[in-house]
Amino acid sequence: MSDRDVRYPPIADYGMLGDLRSAALLSKQGSIDWMCLPRFDSPWIFGRLLDWDKGGYLELRPVGGALDYRQYRRDSNVIQTVWRSGHARMRVVDWMPITPKSKRVKPPESLRLIRMVQPVAGSTAWQLTFKPRFDYGRQVPALSPIRPGMLVAEGTDGAVFLQYPDGAALRLDDGVATVTGRVMPGQRAAIMLHHTERGGKRPAPISMEEAHTYLHQTDDYWVDWLRSSTYQGRFDEPLHRSALALKLMQYLPTGAFVAAPTTSLPESPGGSLNWDYRYTWVRDTADLVNALHQLGFEDEVDGFLRWVRAAHDRHPEHFQIMYTIDAEDRVPEFVLNDLEGYNGSKPVRIGNAAVEQVQLDIYGELIQTAYTAWQSRKQLPKPRRAILLSVVDYILEHWQMEDSGIWESRRRPRRYLYSQVMLWVGLDRAVLELGYDSEIGAFTQALGHTDLDATALAVAMYEMLPATDPRVVSTVKVLQEKLSNKGFLYRYIPEKSEFHQPEGVFIICTLWLVNVLAQMGRRDEAEALFSRVTESANDLGLFAEEFDPETGELLGNFPQALTHLSVINAALNLEGRPSGKGRRSGRRDGR
Repeated sequence: MSDRDVRYPPIADYGMLGDLRSAALLSKQGSIDWMCLPRFDSPWIFGRLLDWDKGGYLELRPVGGALDYRQYRRDSNVIQTVWRSGHARMRVVDWMPITPKSKRVKPPESLRLIRMVQPVAGSTAWQLTFKPRFDYGRQVPALSPIRPGMLVAEGTDGAVFLQYPDGAALRLDDGVATVTGRVMPGQRAAIMLHHTERGGKRPAPISMEEAHTYLHQTDDYWVDWLRSSTYQGRFDEPLHRSALALKLMQYLPTGAFVAAPTTSLPESPGGSLNWDYRYTWVRDTADLVNALHQLGFEDEVDGFLRWVRAAHDRHPEHFQIMYTIDAEDRVPEFVLNDLEGYNGSKPVRIGNAAVEQVQLDIYGELIQTAYTAWQSRKQLPKPRRAILLSVVDYILEHWQMEDSGIWESRRRPRRYLYSQVMLWVGLDRAVLELGYDSEIGAFTQALGHTDLDATALAVAMYEMLPATDPRVVSTVKVLQEKLSNKGFLYRYIPEKSEFHQPEGVFIICTLWLVNVLAQMGRRDEAEALFSRVTESANDLGLFAEEFDPETGELLGNFPQALTHLSVINAALNLEGRPSGKGRRSGRRDGR
């Protein structure tokens, strides 16, 4: 079987492209198998990731060629893939155009993706397969040529235009376009994808020279953004890639970040723990901008706090745990029963019912992020101060409530330890008496309960207790004995969870353990564990939410913002730098 016959490649086969409005996942087979337009939470244009037959895709590769290698261009989110066909070699450069503010030549708003063919050696025949599907695969658009080198796929909400080389051959067959051509050194070809809202203007063709300009401008954007980091240390490779991956998950018009650009990738093969992560969680984003701030990126903190104000204006009395990227409060959840799901893992969910949950830790995260902003500017605008005062009032009134916790329990309201720790971060409250179980020898998942949970590491991470405290030391020992698989930590014992389903180890929980081991002075152990975690990334340096240590398979929505920000925090901890967590995080003495 050739790699062209593989249905549902491993999640690790994908790289992420983005333009700070949406994202696309590109496989090792040269196929865009996931792309929602015009924004992260829109219905997909290409969704083969969740239904191989109904989902749609955009594949570009040489005829009969094999993958040689692929990589992100240096300090950029542009991917280049080199294909080998006999002695001939062909490079495909993929990106979603972004223009630095200082540049005058701006690509049209409609232009969302460019795939450029650059011959390296010899003559290569290439083939493009264009199979757009609208409304989550439920709408098969008609494909119509509108001029030489351009065709359109029209749906009820908008249209997608595909530009391809004039001299290439086009074949249309039942909602699928196949374009074939040949290139040799000295020649180039480009495939360009436009998206317009309903009634939008038909795009004009773009020349190769313009496409090259957009490539250089996009590279410049990412390089310039990364240069604004003040980080200098020995972990620059994983930290730079994690920072670039996190930035790709930002919706620049509002400053919000999605938890991941995908929905319904399973937490275990064939399982049903499949959730929609294309929204903005207050907790994740607060932690995310804190991590970026630690690397010297400041605009992201300000952008997030502007988004927070918009969200607060919708519910002045309390925050939801998540919103859409433009701070809308409705995220209704529904199931697409007709779709197969990734490799048969049903259901495919759109929206997220967890929006109705109470998760008290978000209030502590908000205050932590506001404190970060204040540390930078030494000032807080009056509207932000008013929001923070209302958050403090809310904590004082509700800190003893049961909630759903960080893992979003749907049927087990409790006073979850992580939530209590984060409220303490906001108000300096302590919950040590009820959170520690002396018989088990560990902090537990919830006050008054005996379930083990990796969130117990938050007690030390946020400096509620020193990492050398006997209760912290015994908690680490118990978690390593009971929740560990080849050094990686599960978030809890899967079979004892409310879902009673297997799942992978949680990469962020393992990184929390790295943090605490470093704080305990067990630096060699922490460094070795961090090194193992970096091996769980794919060849492009991207992490998922979970990992199977037995098979090496990545699990869950991908790439995962929470994992990448935790990589940053762990590396900074290993270097003895403040991690941005805990009330004494501003100190420079390494404590």
